[in-house]
Amino acid sequence: MFEDLAKVGRYLGQAARLMVGMPDYDNYVQHMHLTHPDREVMTYEEFFRERQEARYGGGNGPCC
Repeated sequence: MFEDLAKVGRYLGQAARLMVGMPDYDNYVQHMHLTHPDREVMTYEEFFRERQEARYGGGNGPCC
């Protein structure tokens, strides 16, 4: 039962981040390892800045 509550909490957290335009870092890392294993994964700080710039600064992201 506690595992189910934890999953719901993670899902709600991810949904909230997506609603404000902040994709989930863990999903980004998984995507990079599966889809672009030859590329370096950004740190959380780099990822956060890149997502902010992509949303508010109009820059192009490094991936997809």
